[in-house]
Amino acid sequence: MADNIEVLGREASVASPTNKVLRNTYALLGMTMIPTVLGAMLGISINFSFLFAASPIVAFIGIMAVVFGMSWLVAKNANNAAGIWLLFGFTFIMGMLLGPILQVALGLSNGAQLIGLAAGGTAASFLTLSAVASNSKRDFSFLGKFITIGFVLIVLAILANFFFQIPALSLTISAGVVLLMSAYILYEINQIVRGGQTNYVMATLSIYISLHNMFSHLLHLLMALMGGND
Repeated sequence: MADNIEVLGREASVASPTNKVLRNTYALLGMTMIPTVLGAMLGISINFSFLFAASPIVAFIGIMAVVFGMSWLVAKNANNAAGIWLLFGFTFIMGMLLGPILQVALGLSNGAQLIGLAAGGTAASFLTLSAVASNSKRDFSFLGKFITIGFVLIVLAILANFFFQIPALSLTISAGVVLLMSAYILYEINQIVRGGQTNYVMATLSIYISLHNMFSHLLHLLMALMGGND
């Protein structure tokens, strides 16, 4: 009996800070949607073609440098208030980077509906995955190796398609990214629940990036399969 009480006490001591990290992560994730939407609204009004007109590769490298640089700054300041403000700045930039695909979508006759479907699908996926990850007693850490392998394969496929421009491969990549991001969200939230992730700023950053990628690639799939040009 005493042993059982001791075990329950240990579980409660772990669960309390874990629940706090999870609550803070969800709250901060919800707040990041505000700068994301503001950034997306600005991104829609920007003509991005001039950035890629001279050298698409240089433009791509420049954008990636900004994204990874901001991510690095958030990570370096994850334990202080500056990390939260940097995260908001990062999500604003990521919202702006949604501009090109949103411009294409809005050029379709049913573009607004497709954007709504992509947003709703992303939200529904997140709610389902978070419910599974936070309520299941199963340890999903085994997904880590599969996520790493999947990430490498996706990067190689993207590089290959950069040169060959195969529509079917592009759709396959988008489908793969949606599945990979789903696995990563399940993995990350499960890590929080099990005490493997104790910093809610870093948890928010990783989940946000997953949701951003899921939304953009899901929208790409919907445009390819359901987009109307009339």
